[in-house]
Amino acid sequence: MYQKIMLPVDLNEEASWEKALPTALSLCHSFGASLHVVTVLPDYRMPLVGSYFPKDFAAKAHQAVTDAQHEFIREHVPEDITVQSVIVDGSPWEAIIKAAKQLEIDLIVMASHNKRKFVDYVLGPNAEHVVHHSKVSVMIVR
Repeated sequence: MYQKIMLPVDLNEEASWEKALPTALSLCHSFGASLHVVTVLPDYRMPLVGSYFPKDFAAKAHQAVTDAQHEFIREHVPEDITVQSVIVDGSPWEAIIKAAKQLEIDLIVMASHNKRKFVDYVLGPNAEHVVHHSKVSVMIVR
């Protein structure tokens, strides 16, 4: 049923993956699917934002996140699952949707987490946007 499963993670926020990861791994085992771990970086290259950072900041940030994501995968994803590390730039929900389309993802498994406002408690703004704008199935894990 599913061949490619995406798991968006915020490497600085355990709540973004602590419940969603076991679900994604179980689905990968059940369907023989590959796992695509996605981390979104803010787009530091935008002219307004980029002027505040050194010229090589975006490249260094990408390398640091790539290294951290590879470590995350080594620690948390069993070796019997085919996994791909994906780093994308932009707003979280837009980057997740774009990556899902480019990677031809069948299912997005993500956590609903946000501690900012009560109004966001039910789903979370990024998860809500992904659910509303995704062309593929989205599983929200609470």
